[in-house]
Amino acid sequence: MEFIYKLLEWTPKVLPVLAKSAVVTLEVTAGSLIIALVLGIIVALARISRFKIISYPALIYTDLMRGTPALVQLFIIYFGLSDLGIEFEPKIAAIIGLGLNGAAYVGEIYRAGIKAIHKGQMESALSVGMTPFGAMRYIILPQAIRIVLPPLCNYAILLVKDTAIISTIAAPEVMFEARRIVQATFMHSVSGQIYFIAACIYLIITIPMSFVTKQLEKAKDAWT
Repeated sequence: MEFIYKLLEWTPKVLPVLAKSAVVTLEVTAGSLIIALVLGIIVALARISRFKIISYPALIYTDLMRGTPALVQLFIIYFGLSDLGIEFEPKIAAIIGLGLNGAAYVGEIYRAGIKAIHKGQMESALSVGMTPFGAMRYIILPQAIRIVLPPLCNYAILLVKDTAIISTIAAPEVMFEARRIVQATFMHSVSGQIYFIAACIYLIITIPMSFVTKQLEKAKDAWT
């Protein structure tokens, strides 16, 4: 019961701060998601290229980004590049870092969607005079996008939760502010309550996203 009493007491005090930091979480999520979606499709198209000079760098990039922790990549961008005179604000570094990391995963999602389209459709498009680029743009990609929408939404949900790691580079998102409040109120022993409120904020963001994902999965089944 003491947990609940303290939760009710401290929620009005910390909720405005954590709610404000949730805006930063959403900004970082949106920015890095845009980078991941745009760069990811470039990586996917490069991966399926028959030219090794194009496909190999994309493969190396994918393996490198997926094979190293996102936290390490963030540290390289925020701390490592500063040694070379390239400095980013914490939020910008977070967007770049999570975006570049996400592009490797999104690229594989795109590639799986493209590979799911029967190769006969490409052959048919080429046989009627379309260029490979035109066939990919107007025939293959529109169908692939419908396939990859649900996993892309799932990735977006994971991305929201992954923003918690950017607190390590002082980006003022939910977990950073939660930790700061805990450190400032350690005498009151309310760390559990504050982290619980932070968890609820993440749930408020991700539950609607999960609902949208389920609806897209149902729509995908209807399309097929």
